[in-house]
Amino acid sequence: MISNQVLQGTLEGLKDISRTDFCVIDTDGKILASTMDGFSVQPSDIRIFVESQADSQSVKGFQYFKVVDDYQTEYVMVAKGEDENSYMVGKLAAFQIQNLIIAYKERFDKDSFIKNLLLDNLLLVDIYNRAKKLHIEADVRRVVMILELPQEKDHNAIESIKNLFSNRSHCFITAVDEKSIIVVKELEEEEGYEQVDQLAHQILAEFQFAPDEGVHMAYGTIVGELKEVSRSYKEARMALNVGKIFFSEKDVIAYSSLGIGRLIYQLPVPLCKMFIKEIFDAKSPDDFDEETLITIDKFFENSLNVSETSRQLYIHRNTLVYRLDKLQKSTGLDLRVFEDAITFKIALMVVRYMKYMETQEY
Repeated sequence: MISNQVLQGTLEGLKDISRTDFCVIDTDGKILASTMDGFSVQPSDIRIFVESQADSQSVKGFQYFKVVDDYQTEYVMVAKGEDENSYMVGKLAAFQIQNLIIAYKERFDKDSFIKNLLLDNLLLVDIYNRAKKLHIEADVRRVVMILELPQEKDHNAIESIKNLFSNRSHCFITAVDEKSIIVVKELEEEEGYEQVDQLAHQILAEFQFAPDEGVHMAYGTIVGELKEVSRSYKEARMALNVGKIFFSEKDVIAYSSLGIGRLIYQLPVPLCKMFIKEIFDAKSPDDFDEETLITIDKFFENSLNVSETSRQLYIHRNTLVYRLDKLQKSTGLDLRVFEDAITFKIALMVVRYMKYMETQEY
């Protein structure tokens, strides 16, 4: 995993510091990097050393050390000299190479790669180079899903989701904060948003969360290239936040279903306050009594249909008309007029958004 060029540079740096020559050999006896001209070794001798129980040995003026990772020998470090100083310097050099292995494993580890991909921390060229080394296909349809838990997640939660995807080897489960579990789902050609939505509900059902436990699930749009996975993640994250404001009754929210709520969420709060003041002066659209608010919600639910709204509210048509007339006098907006209804609907959503943002400030 470590390039020969990096190994060579490391050995040369170690030689400059310790004034000792070094050589790094793979487990098959092939020399990968060396500061010793003309140094050679029999591959069979290296294999015998690798298979032995010894961590180090001294042979014909050289010190040999095993460089181990996860209890498996990755390289053999050779230091020139048989005295105590050569042993100590060789041991330190082997330790340095071992740390390089760990650093490179972390760098090229799939989980680390996926996290950096989601957070948009990679250059385009790095995405494809590292994906190739990690055997991750670039041109595959994927979607990002986020499960947000009410408290800090535990290891069991992530393991449960991993078990759910145990037969899907090309799906990645990771986390970038304390409360969220992220699923990067690879999709078959025939799979679409319907299947993604079903999977989201399946994940929620797996944990048997109660509706009032503050658990939320969201997903972004389906993307066709690896470089676009970060966009799907950002969309899922936005869907999660917008869903809390405008779709709190839904367990699962899709980015594609956010509608105008997506636009309102991106507005600066001062602009929202200016809009509310211009439309309603000193009065806020959510300051009305509960009866009026229920009437307004039901009227919008029934697409401004007076007859259907009055039927569902179990009131006479004239009673509904009276309430709408009263609302018009206090706000200057007639909800039976489409343009006024749109203005009022947006205002209600803007107020809800501002209240949510106020809670985030504390």
